[in-house]
Amino acid sequence: MTRSIVVGLDGTEQANAAAEWAAEEAVLRGTGVHLVHAKEPVPEVVLSLVARELGEGWAEEMTARTAGGLRERHPGLSVTTQLLSSGPVPGLVAAAEESELLVLGSRALGSVAGYLLGSVGLTVAGAVERPVVLVRAVSGATTPRGPVVVGTDVRQPVDAVLGFAFEEAARRHTQVHVVYAQQLPLYAGLGPAMVPDIRHALAPEIKRSLEELLDPWRAKYPDVAAAARVVVGSAGLELVEAARDVALVVVGRRTRHSAPGAHIGSVAHAVLHHSPVPVALVPHS
Repeated sequence: MTRSIVVGLDGTEQANAAAEWAAEEAVLRGTGVHLVHAKEPVPEVVLSLVARELGEGWAEEMTARTAGGLRERHPGLSVTTQLLSSGPVPGLVAAAEESELLVLGSRALGSVAGYLLGSVGLTVAGAVERPVVLVRAVSGATTPRGPVVVGTDVRQPVDAVLGFAFEEAARRHTQVHVVYAQQLPLYAGLGPAMVPDIRHALAPEIKRSLEELLDPWRAKYPDVAAAARVVVGSAGLELVEAARDVALVVVGRRTRHSAPGAHIGSVAHAVLHHSPVPVALVPHS
């Protein structure tokens, strides 16, 4: 049985945008959407029966309304709903492990500050072993069109991350833009008089390595045009800049089982908080 795409709902416009993105993605994948609402557990001694029933009634109405809207806009799409009582983090993590993909919303803080994933979303995104897509609520917008951008490291490429990017591009009949950001050494900050040719000296060799890295992927996905680009600077900032006018940004996250809590690297963290388009966070070992 094909697994559904799970969406975490909380009644916000960001969660609604996530549900709409998930529905369009499910159509591309030929799967369904599973809407879940995971409430924060409250001890019964501080929650009256009436308040508990009202809360459950709101959650049921909210998930049913969202599901109905998705079915209306996407005829034939399988949409299921579920209320989880185990709490947002354990509930979403457990639901994600039974899915192809987890989709969450993140809210905007403004053009300068960027976006906020929130403690629950950040913890969940850093804990699940499935890809997680974070979606922003943009007024009047549907799923963005354009190429898929993916960040990679030519020294330690990750097949799971590149594979996800190429598959998404193939589904959308679009291109893949592969970006490698070369960090400048500390002494480069002293100025061009000290290291006048460092950018030109580094880029060509790295570009050749990046092109060779992409050869097998081009062979596997012959209908997907792949463009390689080497930039000099912060990988996070460069990927955010590359995220303009694209459909999706794909970044990797190393899985760590030894320590508790969220584990999202600095590059992924920067992209998650500032990318104007959906971001796919792909776990890898």
